[in-house]
Amino acid sequence: MNFLEGCPGLYCGRSLLTDGNWSDCGVCARGFKSNESSACVPCEDNLTLYDWFYLSFIAVFVLVLHWFFIDVVTKRRNIPQEVIIIHISALFETALASLITLHVTDPIGTYDVRSCKTKRLSDWYTLFYNPSPNYETLLYCTQEAVYPLYTMVFVFYSLGAIIMLLIRPLIVRKFLPKRGKLTVYAALYFYPILALSHAVGGGLIYYSFPYITIILTVLSSAAHFAFKLNQTMKSLLLSSVTDFKNIVVILGHWLLQAFGIMAVATLKDIDIHPAMFIFVPFPALFYILTARFTDPHKLHIE
Repeated sequence: MNFLEGCPGLYCGRSLLTDGNWSDCGVCARGFKSNESSACVPCEDNLTLYDWFYLSFIAVFVLVLHWFFIDVVTKRRNIPQEVIIIHISALFETALASLITLHVTDPIGTYDVRSCKTKRLSDWYTLFYNPSPNYETLLYCTQEAVYPLYTMVFVFYSLGAIIMLLIRPLIVRKFLPKRGKLTVYAALYFYPILALSHAVGGGLIYYSFPYITIILTVLSSAAHFAFKLNQTMKSLLLSSVTDFKNIVVILGHWLLQAFGIMAVATLKDIDIHPAMFIFVPFPALFYILTARFTDPHKLHIE
């Protein structure tokens, strides 16, 4: 294909027509990308491990938001059976939306995903790289260069909202009729916000989500302990190993921190080693050991 005349810009290419000729420079069809010869070729790459981490982050973040608002709405110190059922419903909704998204992505009906490998941040923002040859006519070559990572997330958000509206109202009507409906309203707010954030900052999230995960889990872990009335070391330690809800919350934070560490290692092409996970309990232990030094009642104002 070296006989093709190169196209301007990073993403413009020529498509092979039915008569065997090549089209003028323009946008490649969805699922195609421009190669070094400016020919639009099918995306035949497999998702990398980091891509799977990214998609997992999207799904887990939605699930955590569901669980967070369920806890906020129910306002229970423990986890009664009806709240556990709503938590399980949110898990089922998110998992089902994830599985359906994978099945409707090419190749349809499988868990494999045919993709264009992401090489740079600009791949997420091809809109800003439409060339203007000779500073005359703007050549529109906006396309999904990160196929299908960009559209998959929108499909997942849409399916998550639809499945939630089909299942959650029935669950909350039976087990938590008074306040349970607020969990549905909360999701109807955060789904559009997440979609807008992905539309605007998808590429930034793609390259920064490991650090976002670690930072948010550290802050969330500190906030969890900060809301305890008794800030003594003994009380914090005992509640962390005797209270079921605290155990679940702490283990959840540790799992998310381990996930973030593995994602960072994958981004940096570092082999994942078990020694990395030594740092997972550190934020929680650091708070417990230093809480007595930050007690406001022990501060003396001169």
